Amino acid sequence: MTQDVRVTEAELDRQRRKLGQRMTIVEPPYLTEVTRDAIRHWAWATGDRNPLYLDEAYAARGPHGTLIAPPCMLYAFDRLSIGYRGGLPGVHAMFGGSWWRWRRPARLGERIHTEVTYKDLVELPSRFARRMFKQISLIRFRTDQGEQIAESDSWGMRTERVAARKTAKYERLERKPVTAEQLADVAGRYARERCRGAEPLTWEEVEVGSAIPEIVRGPYTATTAIAFEQAWGGLFIWAHGYWFEYLRAHPAAGLPNAYGVPEPPEAVHWDSALARSVGVPEAYDYGPERIAWMATLLTNWIGDRGFLAELYCEVRRFNLIGDITTCRAQVTAKEPGSDGTGRVRLDVQALDQRGETTLKGWAVVELPRR
Repeated sequence: MTQDVRVTEAELDRQRRKLGQRMTIVEPPYLTEVTRDAIRHWAWATGDRNPLYLDEAYAARGPHGTLIAPPCMLYAFDRLSIGYRGGLPGVHAMFGGSWWRWRRPARLGERIHTEVTYKDLVELPSRFARRMFKQISLIRFRTDQGEQIAESDSWGMRTERVAARKTAKYERLERKPVTAEQLADVAGRYARERCRGAEPLTWEEVEVGSAIPEIVRGPYTATTAIAFEQAWGGLFIWAHGYWFEYLRAHPAAGLPNAYGVPEPPEAVHWDSALARSVGVPEAYDYGPERIAWMATLLTNWIGDRGFLAELYCEVRRFNLIGDITTCRAQVTAKEPGSDGTGRVRLDVQALDQRGETTLKGWAVVELPRR
């Protein structure tokens, strides 16, 4: 049985004293270098077929002259890149969203260093749990030469586990087996998914109010979660003696599974029983994974000569085992640039098969001008 651990004012005061500080952890990052293998594993895990990531000969002829990393692969270069969530022991952590700002892509062979600053702690109203807190961090990504190639604000939500289970906000959520017709539809949508590639999209071609081609992801499974773990690395993924050593230092990190064995909080992404212990009816996806899907939606559309400059995403609902996600975007504004490019702003949205919005936000892309 999950303990009824509550947020205390003393712990909140301790957290507030850390605001503005640079945050570090003892554990090394999952990735330190942009390698061919890391790029490929990220693309495979997120369903991205862009040849700029997968075809070395093709990428050499492209605008970067080499393989580049998918934009959101930078998540894997620091275990805290999904929003600092330290403190509040025993209080469940869930990813809430990110606001990415890229200056250029990470290129094959580059070593990436991060700096994570604890930016803010905000209490928010919640229908999911008794109390909910938003922890925000600023992450800067730099090369060996000190060049900052990207930064992001990322945030995590902290909720009291027993309170969330008692509230049972998602108890009436419709959960049905995926039908043969749905599987056939998903298979057809995957077959029709296209990456623009070398075919140019110019700023002048884009019309305000127009929708870009949708993509589908899912149905979500535990296998999908494990594939993403292999690409991202996770926060608490340790095995054997490494895990028990971690538990000695962080005893509240272990949640007992059905066999009484302590599992990391991340097991809620593949263990539905553990997910139910924190108030969610089934195992659910990784928020950064969903944001990576949105990045793929956009990079598919803009092609090799376009650039994804900003992506702001709020994770609004759980994406559960069996759920099918449609990623879509619509152009809301455009403005000319001064360097032969133009900027386009879009609203982005992810919906499940119930028609519920599970993610929303906006993006800015830069396109060449005629």
